[in-house]
Amino acid sequence: MASWSEFAADEPRLADGIRHLMQQYGPGFGYLATVRADGGPRVHPVSPVITDEGLFCFVVDSPKRRDLERDGRYALHSFPPEDSDDEAYVAGHARPVTDQARVARLAEIGRAAPQVDWRLFEFTVDVAMLARRGDAGTVRPGEATARPAVQVWLDPGAAGAAATTTDAASTAPGGGAVGVPDRRSALDGRGAHRAAA
Repeated sequence: MASWSEFAADEPRLADGIRHLMQQYGPGFGYLATVRADGGPRVHPVSPVITDEGLFCFVVDSPKRRDLERDGRYALHSFPPEDSDDEAYVAGHARPVTDQARVARLAEIGRAAPQVDWRLFEFTVDVAMLARRGDAGTVRPGEATARPAVQVWLDPGAAGAAATTTDAASTAPGGGAVGVPDRRSALDGRGAHRAAA
């Protein structure tokens, strides 16, 4: 499981693009998907905190926090921009941050209210995706839209990353990405899959 900083060191431009979409309105804003006890999905808006240290989220006492404590799998999707249909997606595992100095430092950065019952989680990155569609305003109603340019990064150390990426890319909102049939054919020398889908 790669940390955000390991992912960003491997693919800095892709990480910058995802970070920009997650923080396009100032503080981080996105949709967090977790796994309910019955195996179903749960989705909530959250404010992720992205720093050079990693990708974090302060989660209040809630069903989504209990999901993360029970089963750390997550997916995080950016909020749609106003001027395009670009989107960013990361998925991996959440783990509680227990180092109190780190918690205090990130609470200050993320402006986490001390009186609120929140817990800090770090999100590892097994899969990261960025889809660029260009300006939404350039297409008139009824015109065909160009398929997006999609970049997908797989954590080389994550078991089953190729299958996860195929699912993530083929089911991403907008459905513009093609499936990734084989890890070797999907990767360039640094670990990113690039396709003009």
